[in-house]
Amino acid sequence: MSLNLSRSMVTRKTVIETEHGVVAAQHRLAAMAGAEVLAAGGDAVDAAVATSFVIGVLEPWMSGPAGGGAMMLWRADEGQALALNHGMRAPGGLNVADYPLSGQGAAGDLFPWDHVEGDRNVQGATAIAVPGVVDGLGQAHGRFGRMPWAELVAPAIEHARRGLLVDWFAALVIASCTRELAKDADAAALFLEDGQWPTISGWTALADKRLDQSRMADSLDQIARHGARTLYDGDLGAAMAGDVQAKGGCLSVDDLRAYRAEFHDPLSFDYRDARFHVTPGLTAGPTFRDTFEGLQASSLGEAPGPDSYAAMARALKAAYARRLDTMGDTGESPEAPGCTTHFSVVDRQGNMVAQTQTLLSIFGSRVVSPTTGFLMNNGIMWFDPVQGRPNSLGPGKRCLMNVCPVIGEQGDRRFAFGASGGRKIMGAVAQLSSFVTDFGMSLGDSFHQPRIDVSGGDRLIADDSLPAEVLERLRLEHKVAETRRTIFPYAFACPAGVMRRGSLNSGCTEIMSPWGDAISEDMTRDS
Repeated sequence: MSLNLSRSMVTRKTVIETEHGVVAAQHRLAAMAGAEVLAAGGDAVDAAVATSFVIGVLEPWMSGPAGGGAMMLWRADEGQALALNHGMRAPGGLNVADYPLSGQGAAGDLFPWDHVEGDRNVQGATAIAVPGVVDGLGQAHGRFGRMPWAELVAPAIEHARRGLLVDWFAALVIASCTRELAKDADAAALFLEDGQWPTISGWTALADKRLDQSRMADSLDQIARHGARTLYDGDLGAAMAGDVQAKGGCLSVDDLRAYRAEFHDPLSFDYRDARFHVTPGLTAGPTFRDTFEGLQASSLGEAPGPDSYAAMARALKAAYARRLDTMGDTGESPEAPGCTTHFSVVDRQGNMVAQTQTLLSIFGSRVVSPTTGFLMNNGIMWFDPVQGRPNSLGPGKRCLMNVCPVIGEQGDRRFAFGASGGRKIMGAVAQLSSFVTDFGMSLGDSFHQPRIDVSGGDRLIADDSLPAEVLERLRLEHKVAETRRTIFPYAFACPAGVMRRGSLNSGCTEIMSPWGDAISEDMTRDS
């Protein structure tokens, strides 16, 4: 824990309750774009499309058209949950021999994999997987959308034409990755000054610098005019694949043409008097279920305390261990055993979307496709580079994602939760879901409640604002590191969620996220 941080500062976010639709996202302008769609009569899926494309422009280091992820949907008329997997895949031409182990121990990024020579699975064109988010959005819109596709992509085009305003937070994020961004000429040209320095305004100056995202705007315009599949079957996709191959990667036109996002029945299960719906297959959904199976028999008390935090820690630790030991794409059914962004939507009719989308690492592969202006993913890092394991690297395989969008039901309440934060995602979403269903917490109270994280091996990270008796109980079973909930870095993931109680909707985002906000459609009239 840093001793530099203030002990007297208190950070809170206001949670509104309204009969109007609500969008909660990691960037308020993306939430605003989605809320404006709701105000225009759009479905929750329409709002999700607009929010997704805008946040890919305004938070480009987290997600974008060259990323992937998963979506949970709730359709109020049918009383039905649906899962949509638009995760990444390894290119068909990938050669495992191109990723030799260095023998230098574990890698230093999001996963405990063995280190690969030159970090070829982490950074550069060799780390790029087949993206899926645009096809996923296209399929969701084709099935449930009410507004024209081009109108939903238009706000993102407008933001890209203006270019992302580099305020202090954007400058901080860019500075955190300057060394890696400088290794790709096109990434350096987009994010850095003179190809080597972080883009930042002066200490006392108003933020006035913007990224030049005009090339991205042109590409988004093609997607708006020609539809989602132009990134897969059209000239835009061919140009992107050509850029990747020119930089040494193996993403091909054939990979893009063969890609299809997939709708699935959700993985649904009962927990006490609640019911959860999560994404099945190669996501964190099965691990979420395992966590609550482990929690089911525990007595948690009437409010979060030593017993409940200890029980959650045990359940999370066992679920994470099972995930890393058994899950991966073995070529069987999807039911076989980062940096990211999440947003959630609820409309006036009660339809919901929980969408998690990612480039995986912050700034993904740190490679920009010069023709399209898209920052590319590093989805290959999701695979274990050691062969002979369930999640071992291989051509054409589906990535084992950390994403964990959730639809939960209890009594007259329904919620859509999710988070960003790599391996920390599932634990954060599970705790929020437990706070709501086990203790009857409101959306606002659950998001302000301190959390723990056990995704990093044998060490448990605890919010230092937890009561002393909780911390003492956790130390009986775990090696505990205390830390403060801060703006940078995020020790406990970065969630966003919406809740519907009767006919009233609410939304909230991680309280330490300086950009994150929940916007209702009636708030757009004053924007």
